[in-house]
Amino acid sequence: MKTPEAETRRALARLRRAIEKAKREVRGLREGLDESEADGYPADDYAEMEEHLGAVTELVNREQARQQAKVLRAGGIGPGRLRRS
Repeated sequence: MKTPEAETRRALARLRRAIEKAKREVRGLREGLDESEADGYPADDYAEMEEHLGAVTELVNREQARQQAKVLRAGGIGPGRLRRS
């Protein structure tokens, strides 16, 4: 049986991959629209969408760090005891 913590980590990883894919798709869409429509599409809306995806990525990063710290604390490892490379 999988633990809730493991399921959370897996869900965060899936979400991160989905967001990265969405970013690539938006970039590809913008490139296609740039070529086909030049100034005929709402580029500001697409830029805003990319900013929102960036904000979601930051939220996922913070949650992953929080979950990792929670797991380490549960295992008896304090936040100052790990070296980051």
